Amino acid sequence: MKKIVTFIVFILLVSFSCKTNITKVSPVQKNSTNSQKQPNILVIYTDDLGYHDLSSTGSILYDTPNIDGLADESVSFTNAYSNYPRCVPSRYAMMTGTYPVIERKGNMAMATINPSKNFIKQFTDAGYNSSYVGKWHLGKSDCNPKEFGFTHMYAAGQAGGIGSHFYPFNTQKNGKPAKYDVPNVKEDGVEGNYSTDMLTNATINFIKENPKDKPFLAVLAFYAVHTPIEAKKEDIVRNKKQLKEIDFGNTPEYVKQGAGRNKKRQDDPAYAGMVENVDENVGRLLKTLNMLGIADNTIIMFSSDHGGLSNDGFQGERHLATTNFPLKAGKGWLYEGGIRVPLFIKWANQLTPRKDNESIVLGMDMFPTLLDMSINKTVVGLDGKSYKDVLEGKDNWKDRTVYWHSSKARPHSTGDSKTSVVRSGDYKLVHFYEIDKVELYNLKEDIGEANDLSKKMPQKTLEMMKLLTDWKIEYAVAK
Repeated sequence: MKKIVTFIVFILLVSFSCKTNITKVSPVQKNSTNSQKQPNILVIYTDDLGYHDLSSTGSILYDTPNIDGLADESVSFTNAYSNYPRCVPSRYAMMTGTYPVIERKGNMAMATINPSKNFIKQFTDAGYNSSYVGKWHLGKSDCNPKEFGFTHMYAAGQAGGIGSHFYPFNTQKNGKPAKYDVPNVKEDGVEGNYSTDMLTNATINFIKENPKDKPFLAVLAFYAVHTPIEAKKEDIVRNKKQLKEIDFGNTPEYVKQGAGRNKKRQDDPAYAGMVENVDENVGRLLKTLNMLGIADNTIIMFSSDHGGLSNDGFQGERHLATTNFPLKAGKGWLYEGGIRVPLFIKWANQLTPRKDNESIVLGMDMFPTLLDMSINKTVVGLDGKSYKDVLEGKDNWKDRTVYWHSSKARPHSTGDSKTSVVRSGDYKLVHFYEIDKVELYNLKEDIGEANDLSKKMPQKTLEMMKLLTDWKIEYAVAK
């Protein structure tokens, strides 16, 4: 019932400005004091990058040596998830540490007006300089990154995508202006500039200019690899040559799924170029940290907001550039291809590099974890939890129970239906609630979600369905 009250309070709050004040707040609890110098933090957050869009996670076309190298030096998770298969709610969950069940188009009012639940303000109060560069997509005006607590922002606004990845950026290929402008890039750019390079430049400049006596928190949220699918010419040429050497065998290019198609091949040279440009810029960031002598005292986190765009809908055959295969489906869907993401966390000399194949972690856990690791603080009353002990090998979250709810289906564009999901340990139940269709999978044995066990395991299906129903009642989720 406690969460129902929280939900009702939020509904009332979102109608007010982000500068509305409330007096009742939840406290921040401080854990044991850490005598070690506070680490810097660099979060690299990609847009629409699927779990298998890296060579280290299985791609045979996309070459990502810098990200692969980072993964080798990190604790990497094979059971890492976004909280939602689309941009706004998944980013909302990351920034607030909560399940995005309300889906109020990213209005950040609740976190902004309640300082004790605002992660960035906790870092600022602890002496951190903080920067947000790139895709924000969580409101405008009083809901921008600076109002949320960041001391520096660049190219962050209301836009969910960029008109073009090339200068002048806010004009589409057809010559029409983009729906929303990405700030700063046109003013600072010149002919030939590429957006991913410019965002990296802004983050590197922030890191270089940061006072040596102050730790920093830098979030770099690329607009890549989100549409439009545009890469530099030399990258396209290189990948066209590489594609000629790849044999996809009997793998079909598309299969029917939902209200549209699902792509089964990674065969787009421009998309490959976009992924590889992200990798080059990750390399530039790592080189900067090493050059400044701060690499060992910087926590580096790399992830994505959800799965790759591999599905279209009944509205027509859109351009699909990648696949999440062998994971099922992609962006927009609550199958594994829509929500499973790459996640690597490196902290030299503090975390032992390894691959965690069991623990279940979500995007809403990101900032609780970083806050715990860096300044030993815990924000109470959230859904997201710190997995610091998991990173240090002191705990294992293989039996965790987590939930998803997608009421904003887009059968016209990505072919998906309204869905709720629960994962508990190895088992995952998928409920297409409008038609009351239930599917049950054992992900440990069936990562591709090909073998529906709901009829073979009726007792387990009822058990999982009760978990999901109870959660939806607790969170006042419709249906």
